Amino acid sequence: MHGTQLAKELLDLVEEGTPMPILLIDGRAGSGKSTLAEEVQNEYFKIGESVPRIIRMDDLYPGWQGLAAGVEYLQREVLNPLRRREVAHYQLFDWVTGERGEWREFGGGTPLIIEGCGAINSNSIEHANLSVWLETDEDTRHDRWLKREGSDEHWAEWAAQELDFYAREHSRELAARVI
Repeated sequence: MHGTQLAKELLDLVEEGTPMPILLIDGRAGSGKSTLAEEVQNEYFKIGESVPRIIRMDDLYPGWQGLAAGVEYLQREVLNPLRRREVAHYQLFDWVTGERGEWREFGGGTPLIIEGCGAINSNSIEHANLSVWLETDEDTRHDRWLKREGSDEHWAEWAAQELDFYAREHSRELAARVI
């Protein structure tokens, strides 16, 4: 339901002349950010003529202690070049090797969805046309984490970073919409 509405809003922006609308989706780990991003992408493809690009913050964090560094990388390598109307070139973080690996690029021409913890911050919000904060209870988030990661080894470590980041950035308050 939310994905359909957000896809329509992205399409409206394109039809009104915004060549590359940006949707930011943020929330605590396990809140449903990736699922919503994919839903928006699929719904947009059904009603539009292109597929929005999704950039996942999970691909930008340099490891389990990397929330803030991933956010900085997003700004430096993706958002700043796009603001200058340049092609963004960025490397995906390989969680197996612990190093940046495969290169990607994005130069616009379609909506951009950025999803993940830290996607909404005081810098990125200036680039956004739409922004959504997802609220989900901790038990549900923890269950989703366990299904995705297979253990809660990094749960507390990541949660501490989130609390620090969101206290500093006020991401929920910056979001145009809370779901």
